[in-house]
Amino acid sequence: MANLKEIRNRISSVSSTMQITSAMKMVSAAKLKKAQDAITAMRPYSNKLTELLQSLSATSEADSASKYAEQREVEKVLIVAITSNRGLAGAFNSNIIKQVSKLTNETYTNKEVSYLAIGKKANDAFKKTNKVIANESELYDDLTFDNVSKIAEMLMEKFVSGEFDKIEIVYNHFKNAATQLVITEQFLPIVPVESDENVNLDYIFEPSKLEIVEELIPKSLKTQLYKGIRDSFASEHGARMTAMHKATDNATELRDQLKLTYNKARQAAITNEILEIVGGAEALNN
Repeated sequence: MANLKEIRNRISSVSSTMQITSAMKMVSAAKLKKAQDAITAMRPYSNKLTELLQSLSATSEADSASKYAEQREVEKVLIVAITSNRGLAGAFNSNIIKQVSKLTNETYTNKEVSYLAIGKKANDAFKKTNKVIANESELYDDLTFDNVSKIAEMLMEKFVSGEFDKIEIVYNHFKNAATQLVITEQFLPIVPVESDENVNLDYIFEPSKLEIVEELIPKSLKTQLYKGIRDSFASEHGARMTAMHKATDNATELRDQLKLTYNKARQAAITNEILEIVGGAEALNN
C-alpha cells in the first residue's frame, strides 16, 4: 500500500484539478447563456431572409442569373473549418477535423482541396498540408457581423474569380448544452431552390426583382456564415461546460477513493504501532 505522504499529495493534486475544472465549468456556463441568446435571436432573421430570397427566386430566373449561382465543374474546393481557439471541450474540435478529413478523402477524392481555418485548432490540424489559405483565429477576439462580413466577401470574391468552384462550411450546430451536431453546408454556389408549389405573387418590385435578389444574395451569404460561426461559438461553450462537468465528477470520485485509501493506510499504520507497543510490553514483562 502506498505511503501516507504519497496519498496526501495525490489528494491535494486531484483537489486542485477539481477546483480548476469546476471554475471552468462555471465560466463556460456564464458564456453559454450569452452565446445561446445571440444565436437564438439571430435564427428567425436568418430564416426569414432565406425565405424572402426563396420567394423572390421562385417566380423568376433571377437566382440562376446570379454570379453566385454559377454551376461549374468542381475541380477546386475550399472547406471552411470552424473550430475553437482552445481545447478542453470534449470532442467538439475533433468532430470537425474528422468531418473535414472525411470530405477531403472521400467526397472530394482527386479534387484540389484547400482550407480556411476559423479557430486555432483547425489551423493546427491542417497547416501541415500547406493548403490553409488563411487563418482567421483572431475573429473570436471580436466576433461581430462586420468582421465576419469581411471573410464572407473574401469567399465570394474567390468564387466569382474562379479560384474555387465550390465552397463548403463545416461547423457544430448548437442544439443544447449537451448536444452539438456537425453540419456541412454548401456556401457557394448557391443551392437552387426547389418548390413543388405554384407560387403566384402579385408584387410590384422597386427596383427590379433582379436587383433586389442581387442585393439580398450577398447579405444572405454573410448572414449564413455569421450564423454558422455563432452556432459554433455557442456549441463550444456548451461542449466545454459538459466536459468540465464530467471532469469535475470524475475528480470528485477519484478524490473520495483516495481519501478512503488514505484512511485505510492510516488505520493500518496505527494498528501496526499498537501491535509493536503491545509486543514490546510483553517482551519486557517476560
